[in-house]
Amino acid sequence: MSSQNIYILGIESSCDDTAASVIHNGKILSNVVASQKIHEDYGGIVPELASRAHQQNIVPVVHEALKVANISKDQLHAIAFTSGPGLMGSLLVGTSFAKSLAFGLNIPLINVNHMKAHILAHFIEEDGFIKPPFPFLALTISGGHTQIVTVKNHFDMTVIGETIDDAVGEAFDKSGKILGLGYPAGPEIDKRAKLGNPKAFKFTKPKVDGLNFSFSGLKTAILYFVQRETKANPKFVEENINDICASIQYTIKGILIDKLKLASKETGINHIAIGGGVSANSGIRQALKDGERKFGWKTYIPKFEFTTDNAAMIAIVGYLKYLEGYFAEQNITASARLKI
Repeated sequence: MSSQNIYILGIESSCDDTAASVIHNGKILSNVVASQKIHEDYGGIVPELASRAHQQNIVPVVHEALKVANISKDQLHAIAFTSGPGLMGSLLVGTSFAKSLAFGLNIPLINVNHMKAHILAHFIEEDGFIKPPFPFLALTISGGHTQIVTVKNHFDMTVIGETIDDAVGEAFDKSGKILGLGYPAGPEIDKRAKLGNPKAFKFTKPKVDGLNFSFSGLKTAILYFVQRETKANPKFVEENINDICASIQYTIKGILIDKLKLASKETGINHIAIGGGVSANSGIRQALKDGERKFGWKTYIPKFEFTTDNAAMIAIVGYLKYLEGYFAEQNITASARLKI
């Protein structure tokens, strides 16, 4: 298909962020996100509240995305939307809206896998950012996923390693809860880790064969460690919070880098890209950059705004699929456990 003047609207509603983005020939014109603060009071995402908030937010968010992009809905060539994985209620809101809008405008509908979108965010046309060449390894790290993926082209991806229990984002959040930090705890741990000594406390890395990950044992070890130390000194966490955060982050970072080293060795691929909400973590980003010097990698780290859940990554996949004519039927359904 001709790539002249193609406008795609991307819609993302897999979890608790309602997002819409307009892309023009691979370049983002708008990227609007409405975050839901209500979940902070509950220390985690409440699915029912999330889907209700999506219903309230989706029309104004899409309206704003079109307004910022300075185009009308009649100029759109296709609607791309997240069809999974994610929270079912949240996915249904975005799916229903996208299907209705595409039907009303009589334009193609494009379904997008959320995890593939995190990887393909690297292909957004952005000044100063180099796209990874094929094949490359992608480390996708978020609240719900931890995966190593070989990427042969835009549409040929294979998961070669994944978590057998908790995702890395969960490990950060649950550790934060143990330490009495707010939700989400990942950014707070990252901030405090910069002020602490990463080798102050040693946590054992879980032993998992091959390229798979496990984080539940680490979470339990941190819980027992905090319980033991606070029994001896009730002010232990308060007095050592920065060192504890730095040590937790250092351990998690080490687990991820060890598996990436193994994956690179086994596949012979030394181009490494990261994606997903946890890739916003400064310690993990730095460890990847250090990998260039230490292991001869070439690393690709997306712009900060394209790491957390956003619709720009949905729109770029929509654009790439539009060029190939990969469209969805109106009877497409959302899937909470959609695989790569």
